Amino acid sequence: MQFAETSQVLAAQQFRYAVKQFRSDKKIPQETWAAIQESLVLTPSSYGLQPWKFIVVTDTAIKKSLRPHTWNQSQTEDCSHYIVFCALEKMDQQWIDKLMERTATVRSVPKASLAGYAKVIASDLCGARKEMAFEVNARQCYIALGNLMTTAAMLGVDSCPMEGFFPQQYDKILQLAGTGWKSVVCCALGYRNESDKYATAKKVRFPANEVIDIR
Repeated sequence: MQFAETSQVLAAQQFRYAVKQFRSDKKIPQETWAAIQESLVLTPSSYGLQPWKFIVVTDTAIKKSLRPHTWNQSQTEDCSHYIVFCALEKMDQQWIDKLMERTATVRSVPKASLAGYAKVIASDLCGARKEMAFEVNARQCYIALGNLMTTAAMLGVDSCPMEGFFPQQYDKILQLAGTGWKSVVCCALGYRNESDKYATAKKVRFPANEVIDIR
């Protein structure tokens, strides 16, 4: 396996910024999107539960309908791919069983051998932290969001994370009501417009010695 050089990783981080203007005429190539999509699938999550669904919107009409509920931000409509990250409203035994079945299949182990692990998960998210389940699940979506933006940057694709939206309206448009899913955060992907002045603006970050505490 060949890994990226440190200079390449940092260059991608410098390249990435929250795009304000996308080129509506330039779409992400299928091969590139396939890699980005797989990075979402491979995102780590607490207990490996993957309590998420990624709704990928490329349909012009749907993006246009979402824009008014995103403070009319043009990125929603002009980007190539618009991803809405959704989290499970709750955690239940059925979802845990689904993970155990998948684990048993992928790793070729008896499902019974995973009973102890399933019990630990259930005692936490279906027991002690039951009322916090959606909050925990929503936080997992942010892990996926960060992974998505980093992967996109490594592939030369621009992004803009978007929290300025009205989840209830999104849930209506995307027909999530009653499905057990709720929208949490969004991300627009595509290619920056040359007229976007923020593309050349210097990044404003606090010095490393102020935010990194090594003990």
